[in-house]
Amino acid sequence: MGLSLFSSSRRAVLAGAFSLTAMAAVAQITYPPTAKGTQTDDYFGTSVPDPYRWLEDDNSAETKAWVTAQNAVTNAYLAKIPFRAAIKQRLEERINFARYGLGEQRAGYVLFSQNSGLQNQSVLMVQKGFDGKPELLLDPNTFSADGTTQLKGATLSKDGRYLAYDVAPNGADWQEIRVLDMQTRKPLADKIEWVKFGGASWRGSEGFFYSRYPKPEAGKELTTKNQNQQIFFHRPGTPQSQDELVYSDPKNSAHYFGVWSSEDLKYEFLYVGTEGKRGNALSWRAGGGKLNAPFQPIVADIGDDEFSPVDNVGDQLLIKTNQGAPNSKILRYDPKTGPGLTKATVFLAERPEPLEGIALGGGKIFASYLKDATTRIEVIDRQTGKSASPVALPGIGSAGGFSGEPGDKTLLYTFTSYNYPATLFRYDVATGKSNVWKAPVIKDFAATNYDVKQVFVPSKDGTKVPAFIVHKKGIKLDGANPTILYGYGGFNISLTPGFSALRLLWLDQGGVYVVANLRGGAEYGEKWHEGGMRQRKQNVFDDCAAVAEFLIKEKYTSAQKLALQGGSNGGLLTGAVINQRPDLFAAAIPQVGVMDMLRYQKFTAGQFWVAEYGSAEATKEDFATLYKYSPMHNIKAGGTYPSVMVTTSDHDDRVVPAHSFKYAATLQEKAAHTKPLLIRIQTNAAHGGSSLTKSIEETADIYAFLMQELSVTPKL
Repeated sequence: MGLSLFSSSRRAVLAGAFSLTAMAAVAQITYPPTAKGTQTDDYFGTSVPDPYRWLEDDNSAETKAWVTAQNAVTNAYLAKIPFRAAIKQRLEERINFARYGLGEQRAGYVLFSQNSGLQNQSVLMVQKGFDGKPELLLDPNTFSADGTTQLKGATLSKDGRYLAYDVAPNGADWQEIRVLDMQTRKPLADKIEWVKFGGASWRGSEGFFYSRYPKPEAGKELTTKNQNQQIFFHRPGTPQSQDELVYSDPKNSAHYFGVWSSEDLKYEFLYVGTEGKRGNALSWRAGGGKLNAPFQPIVADIGDDEFSPVDNVGDQLLIKTNQGAPNSKILRYDPKTGPGLTKATVFLAERPEPLEGIALGGGKIFASYLKDATTRIEVIDRQTGKSASPVALPGIGSAGGFSGEPGDKTLLYTFTSYNYPATLFRYDVATGKSNVWKAPVIKDFAATNYDVKQVFVPSKDGTKVPAFIVHKKGIKLDGANPTILYGYGGFNISLTPGFSALRLLWLDQGGVYVVANLRGGAEYGEKWHEGGMRQRKQNVFDDCAAVAEFLIKEKYTSAQKLALQGGSNGGLLTGAVINQRPDLFAAAIPQVGVMDMLRYQKFTAGQFWVAEYGSAEATKEDFATLYKYSPMHNIKAGGTYPSVMVTTSDHDDRVVPAHSFKYAATLQEKAAHTKPLLIRIQTNAAHGGSSLTKSIEETADIYAFLMQELSVTPKL
């Protein structure tokens, strides 16, 4: 069962020993030498050196040797932590329980995901109706020998004849669409390649639309800038070479597209977005016609307003938009009135709470609103737009689902919170009542043993920033609690409550876990998003620092016991905040972060983030803003930093690992070597990980590192 329980005096002795061991280990770290080049770039008259540009070539022998050397140093440091193996074992025990996830309802089928406990990938199950016998439909654990190939999504044709499913080797953004015959339960030979950020959109059962990019140059699949996307139509049982081109725009290589059909197949919609803009253009055409038939514009120009079709009521379209409504609304639009929404009427008015999402099922519209970063769901009458009733949820948390056909009398949804494992509920459309359908049973877990509290912290400019604080009941507010502060703050993404079995280990060791809902997210609509983007990005860092100061002031923790963690845009947050306020933190985990803000737009999908960040190449103002906070460019020579372990993955084709490589090399070069400055590079994994095994290994190393650096002696 791992380490034995220690007496308090024994723990104190060992804590001191671990501290001395850590100090000695830091003194003994010899970081791999990183060659410096002479590359210098000019941005509007400012010369910016980029000595580690060579690390952008992930295929070079030099980069591979550097990765191997860095991993060797990191692994050697982690191997000396005496409780590392016990943490990993305890994490495996904690997550070894059956759990379930949402799938789809269509043609009488109910699809859901299931994991028996330690399966690398959850399997896809199917049954006829809610009373049918569950059967295994797809087992992604058989897709690859090491269990790192993921099932990213699956959708049934309208009559349930075929299932299109998305396969992602190593969990990468690049994915393949494959087709399963639901009658024989055998896969067809269909294999649709070079698809990214989207799957199949069925046109009845005739076939499906999909968006793809040209095949990248060999060896550059994980770094090539994503351009010249096209939409094709695929018919089951035919090779991809025979797919028909539906839409392309060679004059605008940065545009990206999506085509999908309304539920009744009466309409087809074309979505067009581009770099540098937050919004999109939207067009329509009659469904079922020629595949190359022209689309008629609803909104012709791409700006910063978003438009998405929700449903149609007869000949009229329901369109969700934030145009003139930062919290979003739904308009009723008659295509016969021609382009533009000037004659559209309001179907669902904007509310004080942001409209997070829309789901259709059972002939109803389910509108999901956010109230202080928690879900509220209203049932909306499809004809009138009036609210029929709210869905009574089990508590304060996050809920979603409700997909189904108009005739379905029962729908599925999921609910979760920080102390509530994800549970599937059956919702009776007629009565509005919910009942548990599938719920996990976790050994040695009781929700009542954990406190979840929401606080509102004033930021530097007085803005109140919400934060959730989670810990075991009965902890003392004496400033001695090891604490992880997690943040993101960008891309209109909300951090809503969710359960993690792996997080229980941290909580059970007396740790505090805090999620800050920083500006840049969607927790309070588009205004909240705009408050943390482009020239206002500093607000996000100020919000994070304010929450850290609050935790210290209220004695949840202290600067010697506080760690900052974030992934992707949250990795950028982590790097920027410890540059600006290293005094607030003892440790930091920047994960798969955007760390070079001057060159992010040159790789894979980075160009589409320009609307969020701006571009250093576009304007002098953008350059000045980005250069001022870019994590890699603001590491102070001789500066004292928290203990840092950067994490990234060798197959990350969203935020290329060069960001983390160059950042770590700069940190090791410039920062004072008073604490460890490590980088952990996961193999056969992508931006969001690739398998449960690798997730457990990474989490174990993060917790071991944090406990070591925060002087925590775990009781395992």
